[in-house]
Amino acid sequence: MDEMLSTAKKEVVVEMVKLAQKRGMKGSRGGWKEFLNFYDKKIGASLSDPSRRPLETLLAFLKTFNQDDDLKFFEKLLECYSNRDAVAQFQKTSPDTESPEQRLVRLTIEHPQYPIDYTFPSHEEGWLVMKRSKKSKTMRSTAMLAVDCEKVLCEDDTEALVRVCVVDRNLQVKLNEFVKPSKAVADYRTEITGISAKDLDGVSCSLSDIQKSMKKLLSHGTILLGHSLNNDLQALKLDHARVIDTSYIFKNGDGPSTRRLSLSNLCKSVLGYELRKEQSPHNCLDDACATMKLILAKIERGVDNIIPLVNDDAPQMDLSKLLVHRIPVNVHSEDLHEVIPGDFTIEVKANKKAQGAKYSAFAIFKSQHEANEAFDCLDGTLDKDTSGRSQKLISFQLSTGITGSLCVRKMAYVSPSHITSKKRSSESEAALNDLKKLRTDTDCKKLEMRVYTDQCESHLKEIERLKHELSERDQEISSLNKIIVALTRKQGL
Repeated sequence: MDEMLSTAKKEVVVEMVKLAQKRGMKGSRGGWKEFLNFYDKKIGASLSDPSRRPLETLLAFLKTFNQDDDLKFFEKLLECYSNRDAVAQFQKTSPDTESPEQRLVRLTIEHPQYPIDYTFPSHEEGWLVMKRSKKSKTMRSTAMLAVDCEKVLCEDDTEALVRVCVVDRNLQVKLNEFVKPSKAVADYRTEITGISAKDLDGVSCSLSDIQKSMKKLLSHGTILLGHSLNNDLQALKLDHARVIDTSYIFKNGDGPSTRRLSLSNLCKSVLGYELRKEQSPHNCLDDACATMKLILAKIERGVDNIIPLVNDDAPQMDLSKLLVHRIPVNVHSEDLHEVIPGDFTIEVKANKKAQGAKYSAFAIFKSQHEANEAFDCLDGTLDKDTSGRSQKLISFQLSTGITGSLCVRKMAYVSPSHITSKKRSSESEAALNDLKKLRTDTDCKKLEMRVYTDQCESHLKEIERLKHELSERDQEISSLNKIIVALTRKQGL
């Protein structure tokens, strides 16, 4: 890995350190902040933003990792960036021959979220890795397949593939199989997957069988499409380099924090039809076909042309809620009345996966007006999540003496071009219907890091001010000592 790191660009190394932070990874000198306290005695962890540290420091931190799993993870991450470079290099050397399909592959790989979403633990047992070919013919292939998967929750809190559908660009079905999970199932999530235990009666197809089929389908440079495709690849335990992710390609605004729209919303905006009725379960085959249709529409209308999109409207009852997340587990839900003003009831958000030392809840008010008023009264750092929704990082101290912080977020999405009126009755905001895709925890962590960094910079400035003040005092004392010495000598004389 040392050789690979030596040729990596600083921005790549910065992202590697940030991802190591996010995952809580620790080397022989601990995590990133522990390492800084050891490595830089002068500043320590007070300046923890990796982008503001020299490359030498970043590389020194990464070289403290010596466990096989950690090294293999970093190698996979470097491979992600290598995929980016290979695609970019191909575009530079053959700019006139870049097909619309290849351009969409490049736009996916160049997306800021790609290294995070598509760095898989494919070094682990049971994964299928499709090697990236350097042959020009393979890189020029325009063959495409769209995939969609359904997963169930197992008793060990992991997820398992239960159905997979694949279609080609003519919407011909290439794969449509139920898959028998290798572990005991705790929840079939029938309301989402549309699958029950009865559907798996007599099914013998395994994940390994599906991987063999996928290997045949993806040979010779075939491009794989999907909506949030990384989730499907994770379920398939499949690592494939030539991918197009519709959640990256269709933008709703500008910038890396642009809101990602649901597949249903994209069908409504781009294709002009409703993929499924509200609260209806998914249909794996329909979703795969919809993804292929979206990409074909993008190619037909011009890859670089912007397709007008519409926002999902949140139910009015949801707009009367505030999402409270990253709540420490030692804080009872009823204690939230000490933190958030107003008259509201608490509904703890059901998590199907353990969330460690944090949990989430909804503060439900009688109206959107009361929810907005309570949010405005909160004393905290105002920010927006990746979907453009307003949220605040709140610090609190309960009557029991418990202190901590949490995030409070509005349920409504505000379009970048929308100007909010001062009158609450004129507020018209949009929100995502699918709360299961919330990325608020990540946003709050970023906010916490930003607030912490700002505080550290403020402390550093105060330290410098005090140093300057002490230096002036030292000079004054030195001058007084000289006067005293001179007076003493004079008296002696």
